Amino acid sequence: MPLELGSDIGGSLREPAHFCGIFAHKPSLDLVPQRGSGPPQTRAIPVRGDLSVAGPMARSAADLALELEVLAGPDELSEGIGYKLALPQPRHEKLENIRVLVIDTHPLCPTASSIVSALNSLTEQLAKRGCQVVRESPKLPDLALTTRIYFELLAAFFAADLPPEVHERVEAAAKSLSADNQSLAAANLRGLTMSHVDWVQKSRIRSGLRARWPALFEDIDVVLCPPMPTPAFPHDHAPQRTRQLDIDGKMVPYGDQKAWIGVATLTGLPAMD
Repeated sequence: MPLELGSDIGGSLREPAHFCGIFAHKPSLDLVPQRGSGPPQTRAIPVRGDLSVAGPMARSAADLALELEVLAGPDELSEGIGYKLALPQPRHEKLENIRVLVIDTHPLCPTASSIVSALNSLTEQLAKRGCQVVRESPKLPDLALTTRIYFELLAAFFAADLPPEVHERVEAAAKSLSADNQSLAAANLRGLTMSHVDWVQKSRIRSGLRARWPALFEDIDVVLCPPMPTPAFPHDHAPQRTRQLDIDGKMVPYGDQKAWIGVATLTGLPAMD
């Protein structure tokens, strides 16, 4: 029963699971302590996530459940002093009682027809088993806004480790952006150069988006969507900023493939692949 651990801020649990056929679970934000997950020779201190989580990887969903049972709970050196884990029980015990929202298109990134086909095949199987399947909900938070805010806050996280000469180059590129440039590449540049005031304002938007999900889950039990827009693809050895991804004949910037990843990451939701 091979079990592994991983971290996930940009899909590092879900992407390999999607591409390689293993199982991975991105837990809710801060459900699994991250103490000890830093580089070698660094002090193991309690760490709270902003976007990042630690979670299990395994060869079956049952193994994921076992591993999560062992891992989950507050760090005994911080939140664990006053809090204990008390996860709610599943709403339903039978598959036919589950209400499913299926989303197979993203407003900011195309999704390969093979991925949509696989998702539709799963949806048909669920419907045959008695699940209540819907294709839209007015309560679904704005996916375009979610993705742009995610890209900005993700980039802001990595900006802390940029060498000074790289930061200067990125800052110059960000200043040259037009106000109407709403591409994900532009969101990434803005995030790499955002001030703390900007970060606070974007985080407030994130909080508003997070607050919408509980209302959706009053009507829905599970949201099904692709973790990535394509199946596994050959590695591109070109510099990352120049890479293009072929999605059914349409070339998109390499970084845009993380559009689906941000749906759960920005608001701290759990996700499994």
